[in-house]
Amino acid sequence: MQDLISMLQQRHRPALLMRAARIGVQEYRRAVHLPRLLGLLEAPRPGVALVKLMEIEAAQESRRLQGDAGYSLARHLDALIALVGEARLLRASRGEAAPRQGAERRTSLT
Repeated sequence: MQDLISMLQQRHRPALLMRAARIGVQEYRRAVHLPRLLGLLEAPRPGVALVKLMEIEAAQESRRLQGDAGYSLARHLDALIALVGEARLLRASRGEAAPRQGAERRTSLT
């Protein structure tokens, strides 16, 4: 099975959406935001949370690309903020440094 961080690095989203997520992650509070997003009473381990968040975000991305009327930018951004936050936690727990981002049109989720 592919490493979770590698899977996130292969996903690319519009730069403006990722910029907003990276700004929003500064206010991300795992204990508050994660249970709300996942519909749980308490936050699961970072790896488990990442898998569930990837599913939620992928569904939102699909809706965005299809122009679905049910697409919610706020929900998509919430999922991206949590994904970036959880990826940072996972990297920190492994002792890895966060990669530097270039000024690309579409950027990866890590």
